[in-house]
Amino acid sequence: MNPVLENTGYWLARYLQKEVKGYKPSSTSDISKLKKCLKPGDILLVEGNLRISVAIKYLTQSTWSHAAFYTGPLSDSTDPDCLIEADALHGVSAVPLSKYAGQHTRICRPVDLTPEDTQKIFAFMTDKIGMTYDMKNAFDLLRYLLPQPPVPARWRRRMLALGSGDPTRAICSTLIAQAFQHISYPILPDISTIKANNGSMQDILHIRHHSLFTPRDFDISPYFKVVKPTIEAGFEYKNLQWHESKN
Repeated sequence: MNPVLENTGYWLARYLQKEVKGYKPSSTSDISKLKKCLKPGDILLVEGNLRISVAIKYLTQSTWSHAAFYTGPLSDSTDPDCLIEADALHGVSAVPLSKYAGQHTRICRPVDLTPEDTQKIFAFMTDKIGMTYDMKNAFDLLRYLLPQPPVPARWRRRMLALGSGDPTRAICSTLIAQAFQHISYPILPDISTIKANNGSMQDILHIRHHSLFTPRDFDISPYFKVVKPTIEAGFEYKNLQWHESKN
């Protein structure tokens, strides 16, 4: 790579990965409950409080700016790497769950994955560790930070699909989308209805290109279950202690 472009890309990555001043994320789940609830194959969506998060949330009109794949503990340490993700500064890497302590998150769980398919996704994701982030996508996103332009909703998804297409580079949600497409698990496929030979109507699923997927798609997909750790831990509203103000 041209040294000037490489240095510019590194500067841009550091700029985009800095936190937005004054932003205070609120945790929707205690990190210990989140840890107990996660299962290998889950997708962890993160609201994000970084500069790059602002652009992604604007373009997708969504709460979620980042997606990470949960593998389960990859070592015996007290804070093991257990998430595989792609970010502009480090590329594809494994990180601990503690990275997102205090963050607004959501668990999206594929339904009834077979052990064989779970292993295939795991192998696909771990094999991608070390890949670099698609910085062309980062350059494209930079245009939508300040000021935020009035981009029509129908164009926004395309704005996130402007990467270089280099197979050695990745973006967070597109990498995970590729992994699930690898085992033919649907996320948000295009669906057409045809008339079968027996006269019944049949839905045919068409694969959408992985570059068109964003973090919010795992949330709104009818094929992923939204899991909330507080409820899974045994939520009883009658046991809550409310502060009683004196008027």
